[in-house]
Amino acid sequence: MKKIIITVIIVVVAIVAGIFMINAYEETPDVTEAHTKVGVILNGYMNDKSWSQSHYEGMVETAKQLNLDITYKEFVTTDSVLGIIDELVDNGCEIIIANSAIYSEHIVKAAEQYPEIFFFHATGTSCRKNLSTYFGRMYQMRYLTGIAAGLQTKTNEIGYAAAFPIPEVNRGINAFALGVRSVNPEAKVYVRWINSWNADMATANAAETLISEHNIDILAMHTDSLEPLRVADEHGVMSIGYNIDNSALYPETYLTAAVWDWEKFYTSHILRCLQGKFEGVNYWEGSDTGIMDIAPLSEKAEDGINEVIEAERARLNNGTFDVFYGPIYDNEGNLRVAEGESMTDEAMLNELDWYVEGVVIDG
Repeated sequence: MKKIIITVIIVVVAIVAGIFMINAYEETPDVTEAHTKVGVILNGYMNDKSWSQSHYEGMVETAKQLNLDITYKEFVTTDSVLGIIDELVDNGCEIIIANSAIYSEHIVKAAEQYPEIFFFHATGTSCRKNLSTYFGRMYQMRYLTGIAAGLQTKTNEIGYAAAFPIPEVNRGINAFALGVRSVNPEAKVYVRWINSWNADMATANAAETLISEHNIDILAMHTDSLEPLRVADEHGVMSIGYNIDNSALYPETYLTAAVWDWEKFYTSHILRCLQGKFEGVNYWEGSDTGIMDIAPLSEKAEDGINEVIEAERARLNNGTFDVFYGPIYDNEGNLRVAEGESMTDEAMLNELDWYVEGVVIDG
């Protein structure tokens, strides 16, 4: 009799628990059932084959998955961004995304003005309760493309057309050079500043100067302009691109690229936002997330390069290695990161104003 009673109790408890679970499931709303309006502010154009297009392509995929109604605003200036944000809010946008650091102070101001709106700010640094900043550890992909350049070069002189001497760009230059010299200690990386993200003429001039003044056979870039790829192609110099894979444009000279896959960030984080789980924090995602990658190597790449890259990628993904592990010396011979130590995120994000061995600032 006692066993029967116990059995009955277990059955009753199971039934009650099952009812609870069913009710809980039924009461959980499908946050993607209704359209959610999202505004996306771009500093370039959706089809620029560069930084802004990488965000646009990512959001297209995210919109399909989460039933988003997207309004894109292209080539937004700092003078107009606050007015654009007001317009997006008036049109019912519940989430606003901005893709450039140039909007930093304006996004913070807008987040304070509209506490009911959720903001995502790429490459920003200031967070609020309703404002998250985000970026990827693209320096890890720069390191891998540096390995490709170091193994591919025949002249040991590699060019690098770079936008501004700021920590983000310096981090990429240093990571690239560390990748180059990890496989080719004799190689040098010559850097020329553009002082613009997307000025085509200045970018073309920087690329031309690098090629004309040095024996460069590979040209890398950190700019939203595609001019380094075009100039390299005209001179028969191999190129390493950035933001998206433009190999189809220059199939004879394109080696690879450090590229973004923003869908892998946007889908998961916007879903959390819709679920009421938004966090106003700074996301700095690593290679294991898939947000960054390198484009497939050209058929002209030397044999064995891909195997070296994949071995290093595995170390990055499993956390046994990162690019800025010591010992690291600067280009004046000073020890910057001791053996057994790693550069901190704070130093990488905000304090990098020096260059590693093998980097030559060319003007």
